[in-house]
Amino acid sequence: MNQWDRRGFLQRSKQMGAVAAGWTLLGNARSVRATPANEQISMALIGCGGRGNALARGFASRGDCKITYVADVNPAMYEKYASGIAASQGNQVPRFVKDFRHALDDPSLDAIIVATPTHWHALATVWGCQAGKDVFVEKPLAHNAWEGQQMVKAARKYQRVVQVGTQNRSAPYNEAARQYIADGKLGKVHFVRVLNQKLWENFDMAPNKTPPPGFDWDMWNGPAAEHPYNDTLRYHWHHLWRYCIGDLGNDGAHQFDQARMIVGFDLPRQVYCTGGRFNTQGAAETPDTQIATFTYDRDLVVTLELTLYTPYMLKIDGQVRDSDMFPYWPQCATRIDIYGDQGVMTVGRMGGGWQVHVRTKDRQPVVKDQMYGRFPDRDHQQDFVRCLRTRQQPKADIDIGHRSHLTLHYATMSYRTGGQRLVVDPQTQHVDHAEAMELFRREYRRPWELKEV
Repeated sequence: MNQWDRRGFLQRSKQMGAVAAGWTLLGNARSVRATPANEQISMALIGCGGRGNALARGFASRGDCKITYVADVNPAMYEKYASGIAASQGNQVPRFVKDFRHALDDPSLDAIIVATPTHWHALATVWGCQAGKDVFVEKPLAHNAWEGQQMVKAARKYQRVVQVGTQNRSAPYNEAARQYIADGKLGKVHFVRVLNQKLWENFDMAPNKTPPPGFDWDMWNGPAAEHPYNDTLRYHWHHLWRYCIGDLGNDGAHQFDQARMIVGFDLPRQVYCTGGRFNTQGAAETPDTQIATFTYDRDLVVTLELTLYTPYMLKIDGQVRDSDMFPYWPQCATRIDIYGDQGVMTVGRMGGGWQVHVRTKDRQPVVKDQMYGRFPDRDHQQDFVRCLRTRQQPKADIDIGHRSHLTLHYATMSYRTGGQRLVVDPQTQHVDHAEAMELFRREYRRPWELKEV
């Protein structure tokens, strides 16, 4: 067995840094405000729930970033998390604003972190770019395909750095896996299988009621159709079409984008998706069982398979993420299987590492090559900060993230039209089916409108 040398790979990566960093975003970096290397980067957190709080504390603890604003439609969230963010940055307490546009008006603000529910990602990103701010935006990237297109347009038009929160693109073990395949060590790859399996049970619909004191429900609901305040909508938006595309895009986007990075495929030629919400006892609308098939011009087929009724499938936990340990692959809920004609590479998400298996010997598994991984959150934040100063495109640039999520939107469009096989036009990014194209964008509720960039 050949154990890939992690330190050696990291050293080679540093030597290749100028090449790997990507092309410069601006012809003249000084033409747009960029924070000098010896100054702190001023950031605003938009949406301070669990993931937003983790991101804010991660950036704040670096020392070269400061969370200047925390924006949330619910003041109670600020009260819950502000002290922890302040403790991460020398007890400097961020200002609270209910409407994040007040933070965008501050000319000293450099960047925003968008950690709202999915249906707000596009609006916040586009408005941030228009205000001259760089953007770190969480996944799922956008509520629909058209929104992703506008986010790319805004980043390019206003010459902003926009990084998507798909951390796997900053993980050294994933970069090594990509190089391994590029070097031909796995042989020809014709099939990639992406898995997203867990337990996420259905839920009941709560009665409509008055929002909690101080909670701006109208802004939280934002561009979605008018609806009275409802706890189910607020806490279970991941599985309601009005707010999200389901767990295929919510969590599966991580592994799918990771597979795109490692294997190197772009937009599919055809898309087909089937499945269903088989546990119908509840209010969830998006599937709990789903398989999407993507075919590519380069003799490649990729599947993304989802189950939400499988508690024995295990996401990669913190102990595996931060140690020299591999997941138990048969029950790894967040993995990728890459089938070459010389072996199969199994890759774990968020620090699971990878192993290459070849034909068994004496009925025992044979591992040809392997590499341990680490959780890449800090690596991803470092890449964003580097690009804020250099004005280069980040590893998870907005167009890269858009193309990954766009492909998953195609799958959702296929599923919601009864499993129609969709043919993709790579130039327009449209599909050849009128009913499916009705799902390409949404109607927007005033004044929360996203307009063509």
